[in-house]
Amino acid sequence: MSEATATPAQKVSLLAIYKVFFSIGVMSFGGGLVPWMQREIITLRGWMKDEDFLPGVALAQILPGVNSTNLAVFIGQKLRGLAGAGVALTGMLTGPFLVMIAATATYQVFIDYKPLQVAMTGIAAAAIGMILRTGVSAVKASLDSVLSIAVMLATFIAIGVLKWPLIQVVAVMVPLSVAAAWPRGGASGKPDKDREKHNA
Repeated sequence: MSEATATPAQKVSLLAIYKVFFSIGVMSFGGGLVPWMQREIITLRGWMKDEDFLPGVALAQILPGVNSTNLAVFIGQKLRGLAGAGVALTGMLTGPFLVMIAATATYQVFIDYKPLQVAMTGIAAAAIGMILRTGVSAVKASLDSVLSIAVMLATFIAIGVLKWPLIQVVAVMVPLSVAAAWPRGGASGKPDKDREKHNA
């Protein structure tokens, strides 16, 4: 089996990790990198599973720094340890760094180019749609718990509607979310039926 379709149990090469994150960094416009990573890493290549990926999304959101770079470090570390984390981060930042240098040098030329502004608006709309897709995937993974749904709604209202400080909200909601997931056995959040039969 090739690295492009490797299973999570197989070792992914550092070069393959660099290529994927380089393409993500170069081809991403207007944000929306998290769902793109989900598609590239899980859907297309099978390097990780959703239950391994979604905790990384949560960590990327609550830790300091940019979500996408945090998630790149998380994915790289899961795939190849410290070296994988460094390669993933380097790959994702190389392309945007070079593009930003070039764009800055010609800033005055592009800033007044109306078709480019319209195009960027459209790309940003597409990025929002990709973010919504990741949100829907995360919601589906938690629909089997009433408490999980309550935590999601409360967090959305507290931060999105009431504009409460993120750190305080996270400090309260994280323990509740952990409590919601704790009774469920297995990585998928479903009871381990084999273990229950064995205990019986």
